[in-house]
Amino acid sequence: MPSTSSIILVSLVVAIAIFINYPSPPLTDRIKKWKESGQYFEYKGHNRFYKESKGSGRDEDILMIFHGFPSSSYDYNKIWDDLTKMFGKVVVLDFLGYGLSDKPLGHNYLMVEHADSVEFLLKKLGHKRYHILSHDMGDTVAQELIHRQNKLTEAGKKGELEILSVCLMNGGIIPETIDMRLLQKVMLNPWLAPIAMRLSNRIMFKKGFGEVFGEKTQPTPEEFDDYYSVIGYNDGHLVTNDLIQYLPQRFANRDKWVGALEQTKIPLHIIFGPSDPVNPHNTFLKRYKELVPHSGVTELPSHISHYPHLEYPEGVAKAYKQFFESWKRNASKKQE
Repeated sequence: MPSTSSIILVSLVVAIAIFINYPSPPLTDRIKKWKESGQYFEYKGHNRFYKESKGSGRDEDILMIFHGFPSSSYDYNKIWDDLTKMFGKVVVLDFLGYGLSDKPLGHNYLMVEHADSVEFLLKKLGHKRYHILSHDMGDTVAQELIHRQNKLTEAGKKGELEILSVCLMNGGIIPETIDMRLLQKVMLNPWLAPIAMRLSNRIMFKKGFGEVFGEKTQPTPEEFDDYYSVIGYNDGHLVTNDLIQYLPQRFANRDKWVGALEQTKIPLHIIFGPSDPVNPHNTFLKRYKELVPHSGVTELPSHISHYPHLEYPEGVAKAYKQFFESWKRNASKKQE
């Protein structure tokens, strides 16, 4: 039978956890505005948030955007206007468990299901040919979709959907080069994760999230509030351990997903922040260039870290525009 002191200690931990996490942080005005600009679609019994904007580009140019862990579609707010100037339609979703989407406890969050939901949304919206811009975990969703298209191409078939180009940003797309942060290791531990999730608070979030930004490119206090509120929405802190299981999936599917990049004929590019502590420049970028020599590479200034589209939005927008314009020129030549 547990001792009285043990019962008191456990009760105290539970009480502190409830106190610091109740209620969930309210959405900031900026996140509310983002939410109001989007809508929801249902897939496999769960509601997922998405935002689609009509741009001033050619109608046939469709951009599909994928966010990373642990954040949301709101990560692209700083370059949204730039992207809508390039494309006819720009679409982004919050994957299940993230952002403004449903966050079911105990769900088996698989990268293949995220990819399935992307294809479902594209078909629902009537978009058949599209470009991808992705970051972090979203890179892995892109790899799964590239793999699917590669298999069809190898078989001499065409699917209902066609990826026209892919631009990746910082992410652990080559698992052996990942340098996991302490918080990631804690959240992967089946014993420590349940405690850490319930003891999470604004101070811990700011420290952990800030570690993957450059020293000179830290979010403002208002931006930290935005990210904290949207990640915590719908008790998001309670699914962190479930969501981070994408990391073991990367290792288990390493040959499939890295092989997708090595083998694909789809035009590829990567925009990379070299100060990234999770995907170190000297190991990741060197290995990427060895494995995927046909990919274009934009290396941003040395002080930019893991979130280039938030830390250096003008640089990312410029680099992506150059890649997209190059793709358009090459596509025009093929049609001549």
